[in-house]
Amino acid sequence: MSSPPRGELAAQLTPVVREAVEAIGFDLESLDVNQAGRRRLVKVVVDGDDGIGLDEVAQASRAVSAALDANEHLIAGPYTLEVTSPGADRPLTRPHHWRRNRLRLVKVKPVDAVEFFGRVGDVDETGVVLLVKGGLRRVEFRTVERAVVEVEFKQPPVEELALLEGKHVEEESE
Repeated sequence: MSSPPRGELAAQLTPVVREAVEAIGFDLESLDVNQAGRRRLVKVVVDGDDGIGLDEVAQASRAVSAALDANEHLIAGPYTLEVTSPGADRPLTRPHHWRRNRLRLVKVKPVDAVEFFGRVGDVDETGVVLLVKGGLRRVEFRTVERAVVEVEFKQPPVEELALLEGKHVEEESE
């Protein structure tokens, strides 16, 4: 029995893998299936609210492997499973990506404006409050072309964190 084409196979595997990953408290960020010689490479990216370390990747790998084994009729042949976490340079594309990076420094490229840096504050389903050059600024997700977390090698200034945690700070609108 042969398995379906790559895109169709990924679509069939996604609900199976999502269920296994969510059952252990993580989110499925992406699933991709590629042909690697005679085997298929099933690449799964998982994340969690508190990030995901090596132990959690191993736990997710065991859960996904068991789910795929229980549904081996979908793959119909040998496969290699690769489970990983999103890299530090993963773009922030969904509200939960922003929420998970609260208080972190991000580089934002707006659709029609100059790139800038800001620190992530409150997030809702349509946008984020960023601390930019000492002031709070609301940015709607629809206006963001690309955003990524900047790696910092030192602690952020206490004043910045306090400003983002404050409840009585006036917001600047775009």
